[in-house]
Amino acid sequence: MRSTLRGARAARVFLCFALGYLLSYALRSVNAVIAPALQLELGLSNADLGLLSSAYFVSFGAMQLPLGIWLDKYGARRTEAALLLCAAAGAVVFATSTSLAGLWTGRALIGAGVSACLMAAFKAYRNWFALDQQAQLASWMLVAGTCGALIASLPVSLALPVIGWRAVFWLVAGLLVLSATLIFFLLRDVERDYAGALPMAASTRGYRAIFSSRYFWRLGVLGLVNHGIFIALQTLWAGPWMITVLGKSAQQTGQILFAFNLVLMLSYLALGTVSRQLLARGWHVHQLIGIGFASVMVSLLAIISTTSPHAWLLWLVLAMCVPVTTLVQSQVAVSFPLDLSGRANSAYNLQLFVGAFISQWGIGVLIDFLKLHGAAPASAFRLALGVALAFQALGLALFAAGRAHTFTDSP
Repeated sequence: MRSTLRGARAARVFLCFALGYLLSYALRSVNAVIAPALQLELGLSNADLGLLSSAYFVSFGAMQLPLGIWLDKYGARRTEAALLLCAAAGAVVFATSTSLAGLWTGRALIGAGVSACLMAAFKAYRNWFALDQQAQLASWMLVAGTCGALIASLPVSLALPVIGWRAVFWLVAGLLVLSATLIFFLLRDVERDYAGALPMAASTRGYRAIFSSRYFWRLGVLGLVNHGIFIALQTLWAGPWMITVLGKSAQQTGQILFAFNLVLMLSYLALGTVSRQLLARGWHVHQLIGIGFASVMVSLLAIISTTSPHAWLLWLVLAMCVPVTTLVQSQVAVSFPLDLSGRANSAYNLQLFVGAFISQWGIGVLIDFLKLHGAAPASAFRLALGVALAFQALGLALFAAGRAHTFTDSP
């Protein structure tokens, strides 16, 4: 039986990868808070803002297929450390830019640079930890990521009037360099002792084995549509929704987003325990996924339909339902052989971020289109989110109609 990490070395591995993912998630989410400042300083429209934020997802998504190969070939340590330096360069470009094109370039470099933060961790965990630890480790990583979203909400909104958004990105650039350094040097001995050897014949199968699997596509549609739309809301449109639809101030929006991400973090923690208990009692992971995503859709429907001044509380309900996405990601991680795990995770992540890019930009374009044709700003936001909800219903229906249960199920 392959040995796995224990004790202080296991904690060191987790903390190094967790810091990188925390920074990645903070950078993914920060535009929801700095959006008003960017629009004021640069005169950006909603479509411009959506395009700018989606630059992260374009470059992130474009990196996923080569990333999977690099993770399987060079390992998680080298791959993530190198890419984090690219993210640091992107943060510097973003901090020094005065045009939409410059900001877009910086944002794209950031997206490419942090593209390995979660997938590298999953690859390392798959190599160095037991299979029954994978779901728990995935939940803990999402907790770390949500901590990044927390930092990007209220703390950043409080810092903006004091130091400005440019200084925030200079600070992040330094933290990215620190994270790359820790991963490269502190995990070198762990990689040497626990990496193991992969069968050469199996490693040549590549992406064809993944993309020809019906089961991959059954899970992938949830990443492309359902999870992708949520990321678009969390990382950008939740902030403008609070201001435009609910009439909140920028400071109130920061507080609400902080509460939202706090509930999300606690829900990720709870999911690791609850899901393990339900699975032990005979529940199938597909049942949990279906119920979880259906709950997400009900929450979004309530958000769209409610006009109460306290409607922001429904976003906290949404946060309680969203952690079901962890079950999909961990299911992909354990459903493919070890030699394909990097590519399987990256292929799924590609679906997720293609969906996030389309959703984030598309929602902005639709809002501007509806406003141009006479819709009030709040109504335009509600109609745009209603269209997104319809696509989520379609995605869940396709998942429910699927019959594949293993990656070997052929088309």
